[in-house]
Amino acid sequence: MFKTVLFPIDQSREAREAADIVANIVQKYNSRLILLSVIEEPNAEASTTSPMVSSEIVAQLLENARTLFSEQGITAELLERQGKPAFTICDVADEIEASLIIMGCRGLGLTEEGSTDSVTTRVINLSPCPVLIVP
Repeated sequence: MFKTVLFPIDQSREAREAADIVANIVQKYNSRLILLSVIEEPNAEASTTSPMVSSEIVAQLLENARTLFSEQGITAELLERQGKPAFTICDVADEIEASLIIMGCRGLGLTEEGSTDSVTTRVINLSPCPVLIVP
């Protein structure tokens, strides 16, 4: 049913809590698991005081997630992309022909994408496949 599951991750508590649901679904349906982290491209208009997340932090985040799933007997593929998080998540879902996107309800993102419209809301509205939101 869910051949390929895309799990966008960030440093939020919600993403960590969603990992249990991801593991259950991937194991139940013997799905391919893709872990994705998105780094927003630097914007000339962005404040110099807004924190940017380094590639090293993202690589460590992805590796920690891979280890977490590996401990449960799940092989995960890692993807790191740059762009606007919601649009990039949906583009990757389309590219890998994801059957399902699973994400936390209020992820922090790895950058600031807009205070009035969450990454989760945008993904729900733009996704090429079903989206499971974990509260």
